[in-house]
Amino acid sequence: MDYALQVSFDNYTPAGDVAVIALCLVVVFLLLSSFVNRTRSFLIFMNIVASLLIAALVNILYHSLLLTNSAGLHVQIYVSRVLYQALLLDVFFLFALYTTEVSGLEHAKARIVAIAASTLMLAVIGIDIFLTATGTGFRIADDGTVMRGPNVYMVGYVLFVVLMVMLLRRVERLLYKRVMQGFYAVVALSVAVQVISALRNQSTLTTMSFVFPVIAMLYVFHSNPYNVTLGSVDIHAMEDMVRSLSERKKGFVFLSLLLPEYEEEGKDLPESVRAVIRSYSETAFRGGILFQIGKGHMVMMAPKYRNPDWKRRISECLDGFGKEFRRFRKNYKIVIGEEIEEISRENAYVGLIMSVEHSMPENSIRRVEAEDISRFKQEEYILRELADIYHKADVEDERVLAFCQPVYNLRTGRFDTAEALMRLRLPETGIVYPDQFIPMAESHGYIHVLTEIILHKTCREIRKMTEEGFQINRVSVNVSVLELKEDEFCGDITSILEGNNVPGGKVAIELTESNSEADFLLMQNKIEQLRAKGIQFYLDDFGTGYSNMERIMELPFDIIKFDRSMVLASAEDHRSEKIVESLASMFNDMDYDVLYEGIEDEMDEKRCRDMNASYLQGYKYSRPIPIERLRDFLPKVG
Repeated sequence: MDYALQVSFDNYTPAGDVAVIALCLVVVFLLLSSFVNRTRSFLIFMNIVASLLIAALVNILYHSLLLTNSAGLHVQIYVSRVLYQALLLDVFFLFALYTTEVSGLEHAKARIVAIAASTLMLAVIGIDIFLTATGTGFRIADDGTVMRGPNVYMVGYVLFVVLMVMLLRRVERLLYKRVMQGFYAVVALSVAVQVISALRNQSTLTTMSFVFPVIAMLYVFHSNPYNVTLGSVDIHAMEDMVRSLSERKKGFVFLSLLLPEYEEEGKDLPESVRAVIRSYSETAFRGGILFQIGKGHMVMMAPKYRNPDWKRRISECLDGFGKEFRRFRKNYKIVIGEEIEEISRENAYVGLIMSVEHSMPENSIRRVEAEDISRFKQEEYILRELADIYHKADVEDERVLAFCQPVYNLRTGRFDTAEALMRLRLPETGIVYPDQFIPMAESHGYIHVLTEIILHKTCREIRKMTEEGFQINRVSVNVSVLELKEDEFCGDITSILEGNNVPGGKVAIELTESNSEADFLLMQNKIEQLRAKGIQFYLDDFGTGYSNMERIMELPFDIIKFDRSMVLASAEDHRSEKIVESLASMFNDMDYDVLYEGIEDEMDEKRCRDMNASYLQGYKYSRPIPIERLRDFLPKVG
């Protein structure tokens, strides 16, 4: 070999390209052993990794052929050199596409970037091939001498760097500032390595300089690490797995485990429970992934094609869970199901599972059935309607109906008060009852708008009935404790009363006790503000769940509503009746009135009269009726 040629290419060693190959394989292994969202940007990223891997292999081949430099290998040398540089330029092109994708750049602008990048790539490759073909570019003479010619690749490299900097500047307002700062630093480092290598006539690290942005992209955009103590990934990964399997028409099964105790704030899964879950996540299914959708809520999902025996595997899981949780003495709910096309289209498995769990008793197992899907679809429809009601915030919304239940006043012997009740009337379902939609409205933040609507419609009817000469003392409206957190709550209530020209004394607000210290303070503050407007307050559902007598005494309620459960308890035996009577007597002595709910017959009525009742309410007198029909119960003035 010619000595000059030997010196010229002694500045290359394959170490850099071997390192690139190793790093690309590490990236692939990491992605295969973790769960990554299969988005379009991820596919572009994988193409970048593949191009770099192939480029490193081609570069090693190119230099090996160049060192041999036999006359019969010249064509292979030309081809491998052009292919290597084309692969690096392709990486630049893919970088540009990737940037437009992750930034959400407008389609028209992204298309311009793609055209500019592809044109530049093809132009550089074309010019380099043309120069070589005309004998003015890279070539190997007959005597084996290698002549470089103009370095078209470096010109293309510089132009691509300029293009990428302009693109990053264009999208920096669309991305998190720290992310942009990190990318600028990585690009600067890559360019510095390339420039230093060029100045030192060193080509060992050429391919390596492209790896740095790949590592940054992997870390910033595609890291979706496992919870290493549980072996789980998050809910977004679950949605992506559903989407990926559905697009490929691959069926799957899922198994959900809810441990209600650990859904509470401040409670973490103990290691003994985590160990069991971890063990099943590793061995229960081939290709199964465990997703954590709550602190105590996990879903295992596995493709059927990798688990043809999935029914047996589920049975083994259930047997194992049963034994383990009997040992732990932990309450649980388990939901099992297969892929459902209509649920996959909406990617709504988490909602479906939670809907099924809502109707399950603890320590039970349920397979998703057709009626579960039907009920969930109905719930989703109701939720969409609630969202529409919330966003329109129309106090005259015809979908929200004002019902009421008359209340019998024992002191006057008349029906002169009532409780306002809410119903929804929706196009696809007809009448919807509060136990269906109130929890949804509370959990999604829609409840206050519903209260404003029902209060407005109640006040409107109070005004009309008063103008017509009916004697109506007051109507109570239920309010969620969650609403008290609204800064404008008191202003909204008084504004509706004033807008309907209804005095505060004609309206009462019913609240249910909360065991939260923050809720107690809010309740105390808001009650004091509204009582100043003449509004009275009822403590609803006394006798169910949590009851703190000290808290009740600190809040200025006017009426204590004894729940139907207290009426039933008083009928069980004389001792229970005396307890209920004593509680009612105590409230009477402290100037609270007592209202008994759930009066259904003469015996209930007599017993509650004897237990210091001031008001009675229940089906004995009337079922809930449209508020317009309250006139049938009210006396007329004079």
